[in-house]
Amino acid sequence: MYKALSASGIVALTMGMFLAGSVPAQEPADEASAERPDFSGVYFPWNPNAAPPPQPQSGPLPPPTRTGPTSDGSTGRSPNAPKLTPEYLAQWDIIAASRTAGSYEYDNIANCLPPGMPAMMSMAYGMEIMQTEDRITFFSEHQDALRRVYLDGREPTERHLNDPTYAGYSTGYWDGDTLVVDTVALTTKSFIDSSSPHSDQMMVHERIRFIGPDVLEDHITVNDPVALLEPWEIVRTYRKAAYPNDELREFACAEGLRDAPH
Repeated sequence: MYKALSASGIVALTMGMFLAGSVPAQEPADEASAERPDFSGVYFPWNPNAAPPPQPQSGPLPPPTRTGPTSDGSTGRSPNAPKLTPEYLAQWDIIAASRTAGSYEYDNIANCLPPGMPAMMSMAYGMEIMQTEDRITFFSEHQDALRRVYLDGREPTERHLNDPTYAGYSTGYWDGDTLVVDTVALTTKSFIDSSSPHSDQMMVHERIRFIGPDVLEDHITVNDPVALLEPWEIVRTYRKAAYPNDELREFACAEGLRDAPH
């Protein structure tokens, strides 16, 4: 059974893991740099197992059909959704009922709020990765969301943990050719996926690597000792775009607030 941690407990745990050597010792600069890939570029979601698009047909098209559940919760929870504790499942029921009724109260996207972590890494509209020696920045076209992963050895402090954000506070290190990232300090106003609530104890662990030429994989593990019955895992895959398709557009969600209900 999980045991909840306070903000100071998360700091102590993080620092304890660091001092205990869970983060590998730094390799010599030249040797380590030679192993590190360059993730820089613009990427779009890619599903290697997706079926090819159907061939054009002659004659009238058949009427559209619903092929999957909607995101408002009206068809229940997906079998692959995070397994919530009874308390947080009850919260999800409230969220689903509100959305099904057409309310924007629990719809962050309709309210022009960031998608949050780890939902942000679905990168539905594409993302740009900007990489330097001491940090990596992820920019999502969707909601113009931004997150930074610090690689210079810094750790989250009480100040960060007491000021949670949608992107959270991310630190990482290189394990050979794999970027390992831990994210904490995530606001409870966000969701694990599109609608699953979480507690202030949620932590997101990622292992990001190339699995083929210009194909990037993000293996995400979400731990929450309060909201989840077990860790939730999902793998996202992206393909790097080439010119002239390597551009993102401004999302400008704020423009929609003119028509939002008050």
